[in-house]
Amino acid sequence: MRFDLKNNSEPLDALPRFQLAKNRVNKLSFASSTCMQLAIGLFLLAIVIKGFTVNSLWPTLFCNNAAVLLLLAAVARSALRIDVWRSNAFDGACVSNTEADEKELITTPVNNDEKTAKSDNKEVAKPSYLVVYGKRLIKQIGVAPLLFIAISAITLVVVYIGWNMSLSGINTSKTSYAIAGLLVLSAFSLLVIERHLSNTSKNQWPEAVGIALIIRVVIAVQALSLFALLFVDVGRVWPLRLLVLTGLLPILVAIEFIVRAFLSIFSPQRDTLEPQLIGDSLVAAMLRWPPQPLTLLQDELQHHFNIDLRQVWAFGFMRRAFLPILSLILVLGWLLTSISEVPINGRGIYERFGRPVAVLKSGLHVGLPWPFGKVISVENGVIHEMATSSDQNAQGQVATLEEKNVVVEVPTVEGTAPESANRLWDASHRSEKSQIIASASNDKQSFQILNMDVRFIYRIGPTDQDALDATYNNLDIPVLIKSIANRVLVHEFSSRTLDEVLSGRIQQLTKDVQQGIQQDLDQMKSGVELLAVVVEAVHPPAGAANAYHGVQAAQIMSQVLIAQERGNAADTMGEAHITAANLVDKSQAEAKEAIALAQSDVLRFDAEKTAWQKANQAFLLEQYFNQLSISFAKAPLLIIDHRLTTSDMPTIDLRKFSVPLDTTIKSTTQATGD
Repeated sequence: MRFDLKNNSEPLDALPRFQLAKNRVNKLSFASSTCMQLAIGLFLLAIVIKGFTVNSLWPTLFCNNAAVLLLLAAVARSALRIDVWRSNAFDGACVSNTEADEKELITTPVNNDEKTAKSDNKEVAKPSYLVVYGKRLIKQIGVAPLLFIAISAITLVVVYIGWNMSLSGINTSKTSYAIAGLLVLSAFSLLVIERHLSNTSKNQWPEAVGIALIIRVVIAVQALSLFALLFVDVGRVWPLRLLVLTGLLPILVAIEFIVRAFLSIFSPQRDTLEPQLIGDSLVAAMLRWPPQPLTLLQDELQHHFNIDLRQVWAFGFMRRAFLPILSLILVLGWLLTSISEVPINGRGIYERFGRPVAVLKSGLHVGLPWPFGKVISVENGVIHEMATSSDQNAQGQVATLEEKNVVVEVPTVEGTAPESANRLWDASHRSEKSQIIASASNDKQSFQILNMDVRFIYRIGPTDQDALDATYNNLDIPVLIKSIANRVLVHEFSSRTLDEVLSGRIQQLTKDVQQGIQQDLDQMKSGVELLAVVVEAVHPPAGAANAYHGVQAAQIMSQVLIAQERGNAADTMGEAHITAANLVDKSQAEAKEAIALAQSDVLRFDAEKTAWQKANQAFLLEQYFNQLSISFAKAPLLIIDHRLTTSDMPTIDLRKFSVPLDTTIKSTTQATGD
């Protein structure tokens, strides 16, 4: 029951929570500041570690613990505000400021500066209406809910920064054991404080239960972090997932705090009314054994809204029928385990009381419920590829890089070729296997080391017996095939020489290796069918590799020369095409001109023929004169014809000749006139 100084006449000396409030103020202030400093330190440490490492669990662990410490600091701060009010009320210092606030909003106080300004007839800048209204609104709402919402939101951000579901297996070190020891010490200390606060009477300190519940959340987060830290190993992923999922607990509590702080804004805020703890958490109250969520919900409804669900018949019936209905659901769920589904690309071996009785095809099947009957999945036609290399990183390199969030660069056409494309003989590859093979050196028997990249393609046999053999006769099929393949390869290479392998008899080698491996697999009744043996590359010893470099250089040089000659041939061909095209064009132009001239001559001949037919001798004479004019146009001529007589005078065409002038006569005339 909240205490009101105006309406309650009960003396404060009779209330233990007012008497002990002053002693708790310093303790809560120290606890709040300590939790806040620890949370800030853990968060900064997590940021530093995350900036220098990629796959580390420490940022997640530190962020989760920093988040719950922030929540504990917020609750301690809320309880501190209440005890400060009680201490002031007990000392008589709690005075209602409501009337003073109203007066402050109506009349503006005048200070010395304002008096001076008025005496100097200067205007004084008054605060705007928004500033006054904002101050009034903050006073009505209170700073505590806003601060509580801010701290809860920061808690969500801290958990989000430490959230990393892609963590992979990590080796533990001495630092892990040191931090585990600190977590044990901190959890034990908080457990002692939580037990003390839980046993505190509500009359002495009503907020003790709420603080104890948040301390219980801190202990739960530290216990889960300690459990995950103790079981972390390279091959285990579930402790890391548990460590990350531990952050859900502070997330739920922070969301609940935000809702509670927002709703507390609408509760009455008076200086004479005892404040209320905002940090009550229903999620934290569920951390108890045995868990009773319905009872807690009922108590909350009755405490806040005075609703007693015990008087409702429907809720009573639900409470009584809960266990029978839950038991019925569990039994039905157990009976449904007798129905199994085999995918279309798989098979299933049905075991009844631990003994295989049938191989099931794809579809739905009904049998005995678990654990009396179960179906073991078996592959059906799935093809696998495996290399003989003992380096497991070569096969799982891409998966490991993806788990570590390392960006794998995809090679482009214009970019650098990937490492896997390097097939030179003197280059080392992770997927290669070294073999000893016989050879001759200086007419003496010797041996050489040969590197080969051999891959095996296999699957589980198609028959039902193959499925049974592969399931019950093998523990690890890839390891079995690798051990048999290594032994068969050693046997095959011991009977061959280096020249035989390098001379191109790879097909016979792969055939013999496949037959030898399949015979051993059949003798062991492994149920595995070896489909093919692929030799991707054979890398001879260093001496042969050096000799091959010369061959490779000669091949490259020959290719360069061929390319150059092809370029020269292309240039010559181009020039020949250009010359031929020019000649063809010139010949076609000359032919066109000749044809045009011939056509013009034909037209002229036809025209002259027509003119001769019409004019007869006149046309011939005209043409004769025309030809004379053209021939003698620029030449001074003196024509003497011995055939001319006195009686037969020549005829001269003067139509195209100008009148002859004597220049000497003209000059004499001009001189006489002068």
